[in-house]
Amino acid sequence: MGRGKAIFIRLLLAAVLAAGVSDGALAQTNCDGPCPLPPSPPAHHSNKALWIAGGVAAAVVGWVIGTQVFKPDPPPFSLPPVTPPDPISLPPPGQNPPPGRGQGKQSNQGNQGNQANGPAALRNGFNLPPLGETRFLQDEVLLDIPSSIPAATLDAIAARHNMTRLETQTIRLTGRTLHRWRIDDGTPVRAMIVTVCNNERPAPIAGLQPNFLFELVQEQSQPVNADQYAPQKLNLAAAHRLATGNRVLIAVIDSAVDASHPDLAGAIAKQFEASADDEKPHSHGTGMAGAIAAHRSMLGTAPRVGLLTVRAFSARPNNADGTTFNIIKGLDWAVERGARVINMSFAGPPDPRLRDALARTARRGVVLVAAAGNAGPQSAPLFPAADPNVIAVTATDMDDKLFSGSNRGNYIAVAAPGVDILAPSTGGTYQFTTGTSVASAEVSGVVAMLIERNPSLTPADVRRILTRTAKSLGPRGTERDFGSGLVDAYQAVAAARSSGATAAAPAKSKTK
Repeated sequence: MGRGKAIFIRLLLAAVLAAGVSDGALAQTNCDGPCPLPPSPPAHHSNKALWIAGGVAAAVVGWVIGTQVFKPDPPPFSLPPVTPPDPISLPPPGQNPPPGRGQGKQSNQGNQGNQANGPAALRNGFNLPPLGETRFLQDEVLLDIPSSIPAATLDAIAARHNMTRLETQTIRLTGRTLHRWRIDDGTPVRAMIVTVCNNERPAPIAGLQPNFLFELVQEQSQPVNADQYAPQKLNLAAAHRLATGNRVLIAVIDSAVDASHPDLAGAIAKQFEASADDEKPHSHGTGMAGAIAAHRSMLGTAPRVGLLTVRAFSARPNNADGTTFNIIKGLDWAVERGARVINMSFAGPPDPRLRDALARTARRGVVLVAAAGNAGPQSAPLFPAADPNVIAVTATDMDDKLFSGSNRGNYIAVAAPGVDILAPSTGGTYQFTTGTSVASAEVSGVVAMLIERNPSLTPADVRRILTRTAKSLGPRGTERDFGSGLVDAYQAVAAARSSGATAAAPAKSKTK
């Protein structure tokens, strides 16, 4: 239709031009020299002028007609065309669909967003590491298997999956038997968990998870000329007039403690080797024990406590870590030995088995204290401090400023001195150490004084007393940094007796 309109207009223009040219030929005759003026036009020239005017009018009319009459109708409104999807052919019954559009490759190793191998397909108790988590032994897994299962059955399961049985421990605290197995063929831990879950049906295995790694959260520094300022900050002199932690047992799950250090003489009640490695005492464990119980050249927060030291962490260079297996063994041993407080100056990833063990420990009335972590303000919450059953402790300096490396978060309960803190070290020496580890140890000692003052205190009572009597260190909104503030040992111990009386009443009423 557009081409016809253009032809029509051209014909009209041609007619007008032809008329104009024929008339112009009469008016523009070539001549030599000046041309004479033309004679007056006769009457038929007037008719020709009218004819030309009519041709122009016709051209205008034609243009109007061409743009309006021959204008195509607009297309009706419609949605843009949709490209049809590729046809999907369903496989015959009993066959898996081939990989194609909208399907990812089936893989045990990935185990993400996959119905066949993803988290939705795993049975309860089979726990994958969180996405991106790498803090676990890459060639080991932990299995929940009842102790009644014969060794031959376990050997057969291990052989089917190319694993070797390394260690077995019955955990009285949780009522489970944990098995530590090594993966011998290089299969990733994530893939092994999925494979065992899917292929051992029915099976005696109640659960499977990584053997997570936790790190000691203390920064070692060279000794410097500084006084021991923590006792003044914590108001220990006044607190020790009321309590010193006498005969209260604190378990310290850490690296090996130097029991021969003069400042720890007589403080260590029992020791437990959760790790099978034969290692010497380590500065971290010795420092944490001293921050609690030192009583000769320096002053710990609870100098009359009894220490249950658990060596669950390696002291090898660049490998000062402990595993889920060893930490839970240490928790179980400490609870069985009557620990009222457990100090955990280490941090790591969320751990299902450890979470269960902590919950059961708290239900036994044991107060759990842990270092918030030294990973900085951008770090994700670290465990066990971020566990709701644990009192998380952050670190401050001599000026009550927050240690810059401290973790932040709503799970922080209280703060304690943790920058350039004097503490015992191995070989009868001393060290200045920085981090949330030593702050946690100090608070564990304060908790022991509360329990000496009032043995009926529950873990909830202890948390409430510590947070209510703490010295605020910042305006509203800084709770993610300091928690409730700096621990005041005197105020806390003074409040323990009255708080304990009120706390004990509800417990009795529940038994009626």
